[in-house]
Amino acid sequence: MRLATELGRWKAALTVYRRPSVMAMLFLGFSAGLPFMLVFATLTAWLREFDVSRTAIGFFSWVGITYSIKFIWSPVVDRLPLPGLTRWLGRRRAWILLGQIGIAAGLTGMAFTDPQAALWPVALCALLVAFSSATQDVAIDAFRIESDIDRYQGALAAAYQMGYRLAILVSYTGALYLAELLNWQLAYLTMAALVGVGVTTVMLRPEPIPSVDRISAGREPRAAAFAERHAELPGWARQAGAWLVGAVVCPVTDFFGRYGRFALIMLGLVASFRITDIAMASMANPLYIDLGYSKAVIANISGAYGLAMTIIGALLGGALTARFGLLRPLLAGAILAAATNLLFAWMAGQGGATWALVLTISADNLSGGIAGSVFIAWLSSLTSTTYTATQYALFSSLMTLPGKFLSGFGGLVVDTLNYPVFFVISAAMGLPAICLIMVIMRHAARRETVDAGPLRDGQ
Repeated sequence: MRLATELGRWKAALTVYRRPSVMAMLFLGFSAGLPFMLVFATLTAWLREFDVSRTAIGFFSWVGITYSIKFIWSPVVDRLPLPGLTRWLGRRRAWILLGQIGIAAGLTGMAFTDPQAALWPVALCALLVAFSSATQDVAIDAFRIESDIDRYQGALAAAYQMGYRLAILVSYTGALYLAELLNWQLAYLTMAALVGVGVTTVMLRPEPIPSVDRISAGREPRAAAFAERHAELPGWARQAGAWLVGAVVCPVTDFFGRYGRFALIMLGLVASFRITDIAMASMANPLYIDLGYSKAVIANISGAYGLAMTIIGALLGGALTARFGLLRPLLAGAILAAATNLLFAWMAGQGGATWALVLTISADNLSGGIAGSVFIAWLSSLTSTTYTATQYALFSSLMTLPGKFLSGFGGLVVDTLNYPVFFVISAAMGLPAICLIMVIMRHAARRETVDAGPLRDGQ
């Protein structure tokens, strides 16, 4: 009887993926993930095939900076209505559609460029794709958070991750196959056409109904106080200053106002949670090559099979959140993310055995999918519905920058020491996040909300 009851609870938890809001995030996740590889790995393969120098190809990676600094223009996406589009579609869908139009235009432009003739048209089109993609990300994050209540944020995040991962598979493996069978122009034109998946979703799904009126949300007391203190300024200057205060200063003060000094603990977890997996990522493929795995084996196991394990993990993470709340799955995800790095240290001594790679990829990608979907749900719960896009963009930037910085030193550590020591160090980098989650759980327990804790305060 107890087993049947427990199975019934899990079945009920898994039905969350049938919700329209969750299904929509699968397609919007695909729309968000599609451009990423097309301005990174896929593009570098194209440029190298046309004998572009590695130095020039390296400079192209700077295009990716747009993803890390999107918080700079996120207040505009959060607060500024688009003439015509906002009245027709609503604030979130209007910005998503604008980003999709920019992505499709940039990919089409790239298809008609010739890297051998000149690189600057390729660079400009790639920059348009990256900027439009980062803008779309900001709007989709806000759309996701506002689409449903906290209880379903884990499932929304899981569906988003699954769509994103599928898009990466299509835009990397699929684009390379198209380029091989046809040519690069048709490959990029096909990818531009696939932007239609996201456009269709935007047209079919309704605009989420926020708990506050964002049209009037710019008139916070602080913004009004700014205008009063600077009455000597011209009217347009007072309005611009008040808008900046409302759009940029208020989201930060709102967060600290809701959590007080404990907000520093929250931000510490945001900055440290993904360090362990981002820091080790730079040395994963070099390890595979040095162990003698062929590119075909790496593509099949680390690529397609790894993607499947990540999707399973993401779905499991969403179900765990629906079943147990946020904090307990978050702690489990942090422990798993750190522990699986130790498997890479172990694999380094297995002499290139295929079964060792399968075991390591299985554990790493499964735990990564769980940790990713739960962490996104937790980040979403921190945001205030008044400043959804701005606050989430700040969180997502803080989430990746420390790991990206440390990842650059991975090769130096491996060359100075060895692979096992490097992966043990990267696993140890996960300990601060584990400790911070335990602190947050104790804080939540004192407020008699073990799974949600203070996370609902801003909802």
